[in-house]
Amino acid sequence: MAVSPFLRTPFTDLTACLINHQTYETCGEMEMNMMECMEAYGLDRGRQKCADLIADFTECSNKTKQMKRYDAMRFERFKQNMKGERPKEEAFAPPPKIDAY
Repeated sequence: MAVSPFLRTPFTDLTACLINHQTYETCGEMEMNMMECMEAYGLDRGRQKCADLIADFTECSNKTKQMKRYDAMRFERFKQNMKGERPKEEAFAPPPKIDAY
């Protein structure tokens, strides 16, 4: 959780902006919603009241579910390849065509 520093100096003021997600497109709005909720309820009570916002922001920043899904798909392809159900040429999905954005 965000906690103000014990000793506040000009150095902590300069580096405080480095520890947030406001410069990134994906999680910036979620972080603001979470921090506004935490500011409204306080740190102790906010952990209970804002638990869903905290969980959403944590998932957005850490991407744990996305990585578990990626690992499961990769393991399944590897398993199919080892059993012979998938040809060696198709061990992985084909890459997208050039300029297929």
